[in-house]
Parts: sequence; structure tokens; C-alpha cells
Amino acid sequence: MNFKCLAVALAISATSAICYGQTSQPAVLDDFKPSTVNQPGQEYPQVNSQGYARFRIMAPQADSIKVSLGLGGRGGTRLTKGADGVFTGTTEGPMDEGFHYYHLTIDGGVFNDPGALNFYGSTRWESGIEIPAHDQDFYALKDVPHGNVQQILFPSKSTGTSRRAFVYTPPDYGKDKSKRYPVLYLQHGWGEDETAWSNQGHANLIMDNLISEGKTKPFIIVMTYGMTNEIKFGGMRNFKIDAFQTVLTDELIPFVDANFRTIADKAHRAMGGLSMGGMETHTITLNKPEVFDYYALLSGGLYTPAEFTGKAKPKLIFISCGSKENPTGVKKATDALKEAGYNAVSFISDKTAHEFLTWRRSLHELAPMLFNQ
Repeated sequence: MNFKCLAVALAISATSAICYGQTSQPAVLDDFKPSTVNQPGQEYPQVNSQGYARFRIMAPQADSIKVSLGLGGRGGTRLTKGADGVFTGTTEGPMDEGFHYYHLTIDGGVFNDPGALNFYGSTRWESGIEIPAHDQDFYALKDVPHGNVQQILFPSKSTGTSRRAFVYTPPDYGKDKSKRYPVLYLQHGWGEDETAWSNQGHANLIMDNLISEGKTKPFIIVMTYGMTNEIKFGGMRNFKIDAFQTVLTDELIPFVDANFRTIADKAHRAMGGLSMGGMETHTITLNKPEVFDYYALLSGGLYTPAEFTGKAKPKLIFISCGSKENPTGVKKATDALKEAGYNAVSFISDKTAHEFLTWRRSLHELAPMLFNQ
């Protein structure tokens, strides 16, 4: 795993949510609508068809407000105060399509936007905004049979507590009590938690839609906290996998196999993750090749053929990233794996960076490939 490359990718993502090009921007269209992840009944923030975002904050006692967008909240848009005490402003350029975190800096203090829903990211609850994507249909809420996402608590002797996970079961899970399912263990990124893939990633809706279209085999997805938030931004070189590896392989997997109708063998078990969750996937799959047969790194580093020396070949190695990340590195890595005889697949998300549309698209590409070998 190239930790330096992953750190660089995370740093780039902090400023990639919005484009501050030096060339002149086209006229901003006045077709703004409320973001789909606003609080009920709230008109702001708003987004337009070009990807611009507009904000409106009532703060008569404040002197300054900046909207900080992206991982870590770097960069941002200064709002202008009106005579009525309302601050307003529009991003200088269009934002990438998809979901973005943001927060407000009001006179030096950090606050969330009262008009937006909150999502756990950057090790805190952040405001969220959704820029409509041209291909958003694949993760849209549709009139199709829906699976169930449930919270579970599982005992963890290694950490001396009960830990939480969320489990997606496909729409037909409750119908045929004799049917068993493969499982994907899907990890979040740095600063996020086990809610990320359902809330920000729409993993359940992606699966529901794929299953309804007959494009993927139904399978269970398990999402748990990856013990990553103890590592501060920039300190990923110091991350040690041992504690989480024990939780995952010795405690969570046996619990899931005992309490859900899984097919409990490596041929029907996959692990994947985004960003730091990809780093966890990379390390654990190499440490425990007897546990998983499908590996997926989503903006989460690369595999090399040398790392598999002396190990059984996995059935699938999937590596993806956004076109604004490291597409050349991803393609070279998968080409090298293919030449070495591995079933390796690369996916590059067009015009996205280290952000959730990259990972939504990656899951959409990955799911039909799982458990077909």
C-alpha cells in the first residue's frame, strides 16, 4: 500500500469539491432549487443546473461567514451581509456532481448550516449538499422492492465493549428462509463512520436498483466502524491495522455468520472500502487471504503482483478512483496484475475526485462483478 499516495489523494480532495478556474466562467443560470439533502421545508442551500451552490444564513450579530466545502473544509465562499442581517453568497465556480460536506465559519467559530441535513465526516457531523449528477438515476429512490438496513450490536472481547454495524439485506431476504447469501464487508473512509455508506453513499438504493434490473446477484452488505478516527489527518502512516483486523475477522464476521443467512466461506465473502477503508481492505486481505475472495479498493491505494507471492489468487481484484485522482496509477496497477494472471478490473469515475460520486459509481460497477466466479 502506498500510504504517501493515499495521503496526497486525501489532501487533493480537501480542495477539489469546487473549481476555481482562472478562465472566465459562463453566466450563472438563475434556476436554483433547494438541495435534496436540506432540512424539511428549508429553501437554502440551493443548487442550479450548472453545479453552482447558493447559501443564505440569518446571522444579524455576526461580522463574517465563510462556507467551507470539501474534506477538512479547506477553501470556501465568503458570504456578504445585507442590511437585514442575512448573509448570502454563491460559489465562484461549479462544484463536482454528487455529495459534498461543508460547514460555516462564523466569526472564527465552526457551525453547521441550519438549513442542511448533517452527515458524519471529517470526524464530526458536517452539513451536506447534493449537486445533481447527470447519472444520478442509478442511486435514486425508485418504486422498486427495497432491502432493509438494520443496526446491529455485536460483542467485541478485544475492545471490551459492544460495537455497532449496519447490515443491508436484499429485498427477498425475508421471503425464502432457506436461501443463503454472499456478504460484502464495506468500509468507510477517514473521519467517517458506519453510517457513511448508507447515508452519503446510498449503497442500499444502488443495490435495490441493480437487483430490480437483474444486474447483480442479491448479497448482504455489512458496514462497521473502522477504528480510523483515532488517526488525525496527515497521520495515516502511524495507522496500525491489528485492532480492527481482530474486530472484523475474529468477532464481526462470526457474529454475522451466526445471525444472518450467509454462505460462510471465502468464496462468498468480499471486502472493499473507500479511501482509508481501502487501505484497511488492502492490508487485511493480504494478511487474511483465507477469509476473502473478492477485493475492492475505491480510491484506496493499489495492489501489486509481488504482494500476492505465495498467496492464493483472489477471484477478483477491483481498483477504482476518480479521473481527478490517480487514473494512470490505477490503470497501470490493474494492467500489471492482469499480466501476472490475476482477474483485475479498473474503473475510473469521469470528472470526479476523492468524493462520494466516485464511490457510488464504483460500487455500482463493482456489485455485478461480485460472486460470479
